[in-house]
Amino acid sequence: MIQPLAPELLQKMHAWWRAANYLSVGQIYLMGNPLLKQPLQIKHVKPRLLGHWGTSPGLNFVYVHLNRIIREHDLAPFDMTVINDIDPFHLVMDVMDRVPVLGARAVEVTGLMREKLAEHRAYIRLHGDDMPEIRD
Repeated sequence: MIQPLAPELLQKMHAWWRAANYLSVGQIYLMGNPLLKQPLQIKHVKPRLLGHWGTSPGLNFVYVHLNRIIREHDLAPFDMTVINDIDPFHLVMDVMDRVPVLGARAVEVTGLMREKLAEHRAYIRLHGDDMPEIRD
């Protein structure tokens, strides 16, 4: 039988979910003043949106529960994202490929990302866990 989650854990998960939703709104709608240190003005809002709010709360809900499951069962989640090419290294390389103005710098950064991926794969094979800088 599935046991209910402890109230303290639920409180922390809810706080994480609210913070992730706040960040999602800022990323989608704002181009300035993300911490709202000034009263919100039209100049802070993006003139053209690159996404919409509708999917963010659901995705963040899934992420908070996946993070809970990963921690509860002591899994190595980063390796799964690497296998599926959705880790930060692959995302950076994808951006580098799509921004032609970066030129030689993009080639250099892409090379560094490939080296870090190779290091990560070797570490996983040897230790059966993510590298400490990823895991921690």
